[in-house]
Amino acid sequence: MHPQAQQLWRAPRWALAVLLAVLGMLGPFSIDTYLPAFAAIAQSTGATPTQMQQTLSAYLFGFAFMNLFHGALSDSFGRRPVVLWGLALFTLASVGCALSQTAGQLIFFRALQGLSTGAGIVVSRAVVRDMFPPAQAQQVMSQITIFFGVAPAIAPMIGGVLSDVFNWHAVFWFLVAIGVLLWVANWRLLPETLHISQRQPFEVRDLMRSYGLLLSDPRFLLLALASGVPFNGMFLYVLSAPAFLGDVMGLAPTQFFWFFLFSISGIMGGSWLSGRMAGRVAPKRQIRHGFVIMLAVSLLNIAINVLWPPSAWRSIWPVAAFAFGWALMVPVVTLLVLDLHPARRGMASSLQAVVGSTANGIVAGAVAPLVMHSALSLALASFALMSVGLLAWIWLHRRWPDIGRSNS
Repeated sequence: MHPQAQQLWRAPRWALAVLLAVLGMLGPFSIDTYLPAFAAIAQSTGATPTQMQQTLSAYLFGFAFMNLFHGALSDSFGRRPVVLWGLALFTLASVGCALSQTAGQLIFFRALQGLSTGAGIVVSRAVVRDMFPPAQAQQVMSQITIFFGVAPAIAPMIGGVLSDVFNWHAVFWFLVAIGVLLWVANWRLLPETLHISQRQPFEVRDLMRSYGLLLSDPRFLLLALASGVPFNGMFLYVLSAPAFLGDVMGLAPTQFFWFFLFSISGIMGGSWLSGRMAGRVAPKRQIRHGFVIMLAVSLLNIAINVLWPPSAWRSIWPVAAFAFGWALMVPVVTLLVLDLHPARRGMASSLQAVVGSTANGIVAGAVAPLVMHSALSLALASFALMSVGLLAWIWLHRRWPDIGRSNS
């Protein structure tokens, strides 16, 4: 923690949580906002389906690559400069996307967007632990999780409205406006939370040694898998929403909001309960509760789709219950990741984000297209993704049983 943390932010704690949450949701929000405009973009630019997929892949891989460095830069130069420069680059890249006339131009500027947006997710997590002791940090992280989980659900709805009422360019002009507002808000409000005495030297040898320390720590790798991969059990349904809800469930586009409403409610409920449990329930017990919920719901979802034909009322609520379990446990796992190596919290947050964003990219580019046209295939894939995180947590729990035993 910053030794003068109490003096850095005198406004209510929830206000800082909102600032960091909006900063952290920029990445997932930018992934999904333009998805409803795919057909319009392809028609306007003459892009092939492969090129349109590349506009998504370029963003995701740029996001994953630069996440390796956002945290390390913030450990050396401070949290605030990395956030402000990241937001400035994102805003300029969004202008480029809005003005793009060809698929190649759009792919290039989407890659620039991906390179910049990871700063918000990575640095906001580090700021939380800079400012708050464990129990309070969990409460703030739970509030941030609400926004992080809500972003992929509401982004397609906003993008769909903008592209239908105006055109696809309006989606990216909307992201430009968000970038400008966030830059101004963080320039005026965000304090520098990394004390000068806690900064690390920015030297290649030191960086490589620190990366090696984290990547060779099996505790870190297992926690990163436990936090980053299960999210895709829910995210898979968001990515597959047009095919799953429209083709499989037979819902009209105007009825899609029910799916997003239930999903958002699950995330908000799990995050709220996670914050209430902070300091009262041991972290490892809370993580276990979250995984038990996701496991039970995943198995039930598979059984429903084996026994009965697809139906909206049978298929939407399991996604919401899964989201509840994920939101209950992920703030705790994230804090355990950050506290493994306190001197390198920024770098730890970076590498944790790399694991999550790489999983997101694989699911978006390879898994979702294979399973989106079958309710049973979606349920099985969701279960498989959740199982990766569950097995990682079980392994960690058995090998290092003291991790997460107390709230201190």
